[in-house]
Amino acid sequence: MNDTNIKSDEIQKNLAHYRQVIGYMSANVPLGVLCLPKKLEKVLSSDGCIRVYDLINRDLTEIKGIGEKSISLLTSRLDEFFTIGI
Repeated sequence: MNDTNIKSDEIQKNLAHYRQVIGYMSANVPLGVLCLPKKLEKVLSSDGCIRVYDLINRDLTEIKGIGEKSISLLTSRLDEFFTIGI
């Protein structure tokens, strides 16, 4: 491998890390930005999720009080949020 390939690989690695950091930083906002039903927001906040960041890498099936429909709504809203945010 020559220096150009090494530098290119390093740049790609740094950009991937940068995207991840920006994603986490953009998620440091209240759950209200997801426009979820108040009941779902209340269940999430009672489980300690008050910011979008709190839902990253979280197993939503382990949150008591939300079912399949709520999980589906939540995942679609998170998908929209991160698609627009990044």
